[in-house]
Amino acid sequence: MPDKKYNVLLDGEKIGTTALEKADAPMGVVFGVLNFESIQSGYNFFENYCKTNEIDATAYPENKLISTNEIPNLRVFDSVEKEIIGIACSISGMDSDLFEITILGISYPFYEEEFPHHVQAYHNQFGDE
Repeated sequence: MPDKKYNVLLDGEKIGTTALEKADAPMGVVFGVLNFESIQSGYNFFENYCKTNEIDATAYPENKLISTNEIPNLRVFDSVEKEIIGIACSISGMDSDLFEITILGISYPFYEEEFPHHVQAYHNQFGDE
């Protein structure tokens, strides 16, 4: 798997990075661990952001667990600042574990060009070449 790192921006400000190391290739979906920069509590950050910006989210304060719906101003860029565009981008996770970012509905052929390792892994599980 490539060692690509993607920058995660919210409202134009970098909040972290991800490798987008997981996928559902046929559906054009990638997701990965979100490594925060300067954010102590992902739960508090996203709960406040969602409330302030009227974004639907399911939150469990007792566990510091949150799962957001689409966050329109959440954007992901590769190292040459090419945006990874899908139909929706969301966050889920909990403070005591990890947070993941998910990008749904990335179109082909861009998906295959940007994530050939995910496409190959999908084909390999069925013995396709």
